[in-house]
Amino acid sequence: MNNYRTLFLSFLLVSVSIFGQETPPQEQSKSENAKEILLKENLTLKQDTIRVVDTTKVIKTSGEMQITTLTSTSAKDSVIYAAKDHPKMSELDSIWKQELYNSSLFDTIYKSVTELAYEPVEYVDLPTDTLKARLAELNARTPFNVEYNPSLESVIKRYLKNRHEHLGRLMALSEFYFPLFEQELDNQNIPLEIKYLAIVESALKPRAKSRVGATGLWQFMFGTGKMFGLEVSSYVDERMDPIMSTKAACKYLANLYKVFGDWDLALASYNSGPGNVTKAIRRSGGYKNYWNIRHNLPRETAGYLPAFLATMYIFEYADKHGFKPRKPEVTYFETDTIKVKHMITLDQVSEYVNIDIEELQFLNPSYKLDIIPYIKDEDYVLRLPLDKIGPFVSNEDQIYALAKADFDKREKPLPKYSEASDRIRYRVRSGDYLGKIARRYGVRVSQLKKWNGLRSNNLRIGQRLTVYPRRPVVSRTKTTTSKTTAKAVSSSSESYTVKTGDTLWSISQKFKGISVENLKNWNDISGSGIKPGMTLKLSKS
Repeated sequence: MNNYRTLFLSFLLVSVSIFGQETPPQEQSKSENAKEILLKENLTLKQDTIRVVDTTKVIKTSGEMQITTLTSTSAKDSVIYAAKDHPKMSELDSIWKQELYNSSLFDTIYKSVTELAYEPVEYVDLPTDTLKARLAELNARTPFNVEYNPSLESVIKRYLKNRHEHLGRLMALSEFYFPLFEQELDNQNIPLEIKYLAIVESALKPRAKSRVGATGLWQFMFGTGKMFGLEVSSYVDERMDPIMSTKAACKYLANLYKVFGDWDLALASYNSGPGNVTKAIRRSGGYKNYWNIRHNLPRETAGYLPAFLATMYIFEYADKHGFKPRKPEVTYFETDTIKVKHMITLDQVSEYVNIDIEELQFLNPSYKLDIIPYIKDEDYVLRLPLDKIGPFVSNEDQIYALAKADFDKREKPLPKYSEASDRIRYRVRSGDYLGKIARRYGVRVSQLKKWNGLRSNNLRIGQRLTVYPRRPVVSRTKTTTSKTTAKAVSSSSESYTVKTGDTLWSISQKFKGISVENLKNWNDISGSGIKPGMTLKLSKS
């Protein structure tokens, strides 16, 4: 009898809970038992406005859309923010994070074009007759002159023999970028094969920068970028924006084609400028075939079109050569943009919307300092995967409020650029490697090796490196009254004890050169949860 009474009382309690939330029984989704944190009606993110109850989770629905809620999961004395919306979609394949700051592909491409050799290459998997037949097929269906010649055969076979791994990685990246390129090329009636030009130019690295300053997927110089509407400021470099730079590249190429009436020459002039191409035509006696004027072009441009045609051939016949690139789980068109209403950093977005910082940097490469500025009459946007758009928009007021609070209490000022002439000396620490140091200062591994006379990637602890940083070096406001600041600038500080109200973001702002990701990696933190009294390491060692 007591068991029946207990069951009956439990039924009443659950019924009151359900009807108290005014959720019609027929609209309830599948429930799950959980410790749910319910927010007050204003959905504020502040910790003092939440109450914790043990209940059965009930999600309201309206038609096909779930009503969004912003929950906050208590981890003892700290709070983890979680913006919730519709069920999570597939995340970006891990290959994007691996490739994000890997400059080896760009360096390899750049070197292969400038130092192209044309000696015969032995490659038994591609007989000359087979290559001739395939090039004839390409020549028939593209507006480029892809007729066989021994120089092109040499480049194709050299790429297949020596760069198979690099090409496989580029094919994986191309699955993400090519649909975007093809849409813009089609809009402006430009051959779709031009998409392969971005591989030769930048190895599909939005933040690629050449030794002469050409930047982005399409390697625009500062002046040329300005001519085609690409803004470059202290915070933003639109040459690194995939969509805007692709539109500008299409306009530029269309103009060059109008001048020369030949896509081979348009590509050559894109690389070295129309003036060098017209001079090569004059010196060749008036010939307008690329292969007839190639010997009069600058060395880099002389290898430019062969590299482009070789890349086109290998991509078009990838299956014939055993390439099986990984497919992305999310394409560029499974992302969307949000126009920002206040200044916000990618670190803040990462923390509040629960998305990896590497993914945000990959999707938003044009923000040089990882800060999205807010300027009246400017359309600066944040690009997110579709499954993160709803949570951000539904909670943007609270997110901006938290971001502003972070800016107000930060102990170091907004970053400022240090000029390339501002040389620094960096001491190698345990866990350092060239790629990590290059990312920290916004330079390439090849530059670090050149500046320091390094012939390999090996480093030793305590070694001093010369660096000319392009990533901001932040100066700290001096104070003698703040114990926290004194601790932050102390070189002997190797750990930090978490205080009530601390977050990974707020802690990272107290220490020069330390990011949220650093704190996670050094302390084996998988989420954003920390608790008062926890001791955090401030270096990898």
